[in-house]
Amino acid sequence: MDSNPAGFQLLTEDPDQAILELSGDWAQGNAHRDFDILRDELPFVQSKSLIVDGSAIGQWDSVLMAFLLQCFNQCRDAELAFSTREMPEGVERLLSVATAVPEHTPPDPPPTSVWKQLNPTGLLRTFWKRTRETLAFIGELSVALINLVRGRANTRYTDFRQFCYQAGPNAFAIISLTSVLVGMILAYLGAVQLQQFGAEIYVADLVVIGMLREMGVLMTAIVMAGRTGAAYAAQLGTMQTNEEIDAITTMGISPMEFLVVPRMLALVVIMPLLTVYANLLGIIGGGIVAGGMGITPLMYIAEGQTALHMNHILVGMCKSVVFAILIAAAGCRAGINSGRSSAAVGQAATEAVVTSIVYLIVADAAINIICQQVGI
Repeated sequence: MDSNPAGFQLLTEDPDQAILELSGDWAQGNAHRDFDILRDELPFVQSKSLIVDGSAIGQWDSVLMAFLLQCFNQCRDAELAFSTREMPEGVERLLSVATAVPEHTPPDPPPTSVWKQLNPTGLLRTFWKRTRETLAFIGELSVALINLVRGRANTRYTDFRQFCYQAGPNAFAIISLTSVLVGMILAYLGAVQLQQFGAEIYVADLVVIGMLREMGVLMTAIVMAGRTGAAYAAQLGTMQTNEEIDAITTMGISPMEFLVVPRMLALVVIMPLLTVYANLLGIIGGGIVAGGMGITPLMYIAEGQTALHMNHILVGMCKSVVFAILIAAAGCRAGINSGRSSAAVGQAATEAVVTSIVYLIVADAAINIICQQVGI
């Protein structure tokens, strides 16, 4: 049987009412005009009501009902009275059923007062929840590391190697840029003060000690927190959303051993290497600034060697290992405890970066205090 293309025509001659004439076969598989065309025309209708005329409709099915329902919703939004006439049998009954229940509008959330947001009870409850999650994560991670030492962990070497590559060679570009610039900044800061006393040569001491003990490892850790820590949180958060972590647990595999341990070990191995690399580039960056002050490369290297001490190197290496553990723990904890939505994954990545930076600052201050008390 031949089918007639479905179409419509909007007549707006009458100032009181507009007429929408439907024609053709409104059925599945038959060509029909898109409702978007009518949606663009309705706002310009100056009438107070819209009458849909179905006298020329042939065959019909759910396509017609969907079109009429869209017309009804559009007229309701435009505050036009909607009615039908000469519709095929059964259409008006179905349309009345479809429009009998009003559209659900969720209630507005109650306003939250500033006092409620700063309520000490709520803050303490949130703090206790975060503390409990952190302690549980640390406990499970400790068990996983003990199993790894005993040779009973479900940790794959291929995963460890892949995460080492992600955290190491892929980070060379950003580490190179930040390290050279930090070394130059340190040299500039020192030059401004040392030039007043004619002691420009001691810029080398400032750069070497500052990079080895503090700025090299700290800037590398901050970059890795924003790059690798956020990536860990996003990866694990996505797996949580897709219920992959639940599947791993169902198979009897510990997510800590299978997902968290290789990431943490990779960062612990790579961070000291990146720190050494950042220290070298930072010292080179300081040498560039020293050259602009009239200090020759040989003078810069000779003075830098006098400031180079094993204690400074060891302090930087110890910080790098501690920072790597904190970054991996913050990122993995945020990802493991993430919600099961796309928005929760973004929140987990943000939480991982913020938490990592807070951990780094606190740990750096604590290590510096300990080193000062010990005399290192």
